[in-house]
Amino acid sequence: MEFATLNNGVKMPILGYGVYQVTQEECERCVLDALEVGYRSIDTAQSYFNEEQVGSAIQKSGVPREDIFLTTKVWIEHYGYESAKASVLKSMEKLKTDYLDLVLLHQPFSDAYGAWRALEELYEEGRVRAIGISNFYADRMVDFASFNRIRPMVNQVETHIFNQQKTAREWMDKYGVQIEAWAPFGEGRGGTFDHPVIAGIAARHGKTPAQVMLRWHIQRGVVVIPKSTHKERMAENFQVFDFALTAGEMEAIAALDKGESAFFSHQDPAMVEWFVQMVEERKRKQDSARERKNW
Repeated sequence: MEFATLNNGVKMPILGYGVYQVTQEECERCVLDALEVGYRSIDTAQSYFNEEQVGSAIQKSGVPREDIFLTTKVWIEHYGYESAKASVLKSMEKLKTDYLDLVLLHQPFSDAYGAWRALEELYEEGRVRAIGISNFYADRMVDFASFNRIRPMVNQVETHIFNQQKTAREWMDKYGVQIEAWAPFGEGRGGTFDHPVIAGIAARHGKTPAQVMLRWHIQRGVVVIPKSTHKERMAENFQVFDFALTAGEMEAIAALDKGESAFFSHQDPAMVEWFVQMVEERKRKQDSARERKNW
């Protein structure tokens, strides 16, 4: 395994396993499979609703906790100092651990500054080994890195062959913030797995398009967390340290960049409203559930 060294000296595996969109019914089995394959970095989030299953899998795996790099993310409805701190402690309870290796603020909205103060305290208390952000565009990242006591150590953003985050990466490097890719394959959108450039490189190396894309990320120093619910695919994604792309191949992939999201823009006011509506709907459901419980 190769590692990225964060700006506080903590070493983070450059390849991990992500559980976004892994159901509660499958999650425990999937994490156990990933750990058996050899993954030692697991990425979850409060909004994935599978932290408990991740915690159970780690506990049952027999892999020492200190050998696992465990990440979760604070969701928007828990932003603000007090709520964020309480939510991280609750996540630790669900994950069956007394510390976390990395905690990220999941979205750049609401009272992110209050939530960050909570993460700073948890970091200084030793409950969290590293803290960071997710989905912060370059301008917001620079703002956040400049006007807080502790600079973010990681920024997890959409990064794949069609959205390479070249400008954002320059700013992250300037401020010592490690880039991490969610959707390292772009979820296949736009034909990432079938693109002739990727397919041609894969054929030359005797590898799959997925392995080529992961290798491309890794050679750029990008932390990746591919997700699969199939153990054989997990194993395939893990076999990316036995070959290297040439400078020409790296340049050919760099030329595929479209410089735009394959999903959505956090700078679109309508998308911001969608996040607001999601949070409000969850609050209504939680209030309704509490009312039924107290009835």
